[in-house]
Amino acid sequence: MARLSVNINKIATLRNSRGGNVPNLIQMAKDIQEFGAEGITIHPRPDERHIRYQDARDLKGVVYTEYNIEGNPVQKFIDLVLEVLPTQVTLVPDGEDAITSNAGWDTVKHRDFLREVIAEFKRNSIRTSIFTDPDPKMIEGAVETGADRIELYTEAYADAFEKGDKKGILPYIEAAKTANALNLGINAGHDLNLENISFFKQNIPGLLEVSIGHALIAESLYLGIENVVGMYLNRLGE
Repeated sequence: MARLSVNINKIATLRNSRGGNVPNLIQMAKDIQEFGAEGITIHPRPDERHIRYQDARDLKGVVYTEYNIEGNPVQKFIDLVLEVLPTQVTLVPDGEDAITSNAGWDTVKHRDFLREVIAEFKRNSIRTSIFTDPDPKMIEGAVETGADRIELYTEAYADAFEKGDKKGILPYIEAAKTANALNLGINAGHDLNLENISFFKQNIPGLLEVSIGHALIAESLYLGIENVVGMYLNRLGE
């Protein structure tokens, strides 16, 4: 069964829109774990427009499941990760002005840089994942960096699924096969939702973890977050 890690960035966005501490990000993280989620994900950006760097520190004491911090490994981010020491760090090549992540790493071009960063994290016993497109060459390149896992960037799959094109899963199946052959763990995330998660999970061999934020929080506006977490867990267990 693939694990569900809930990205709580959108909860921080809502809090920040009014100032103060409503909704309470720390309490929400506690509640989401109590509802059954097996991990909490955050993606702090340099402008701290949603998750603040202090949030990352404050969450360390309350995340008792898996703690995953995503981000572009600029020095400020690296320093934060080494201070907090989460379960996992996911390296994402997003620019400072990116609204959301929109591409995976070129693991061949950036191999030496990634290798250096990953070595530092692994010296501190932090599992490392690299955000990648479903391209076997990029996955082969990920092995050369020393990463423990890849996180498949699933926007293309989600777009195809929404249009009724289930063939959009095929590159992800091939990517998963490559990762399995190279003993790389497989995570996935971006635009996965209650409609497309079951088909994805059923077709990706060796899927270990999905990180879901925007869709899960949006769906919770209608269905309630406790119900939605349970629905994802059911779909991942099918």
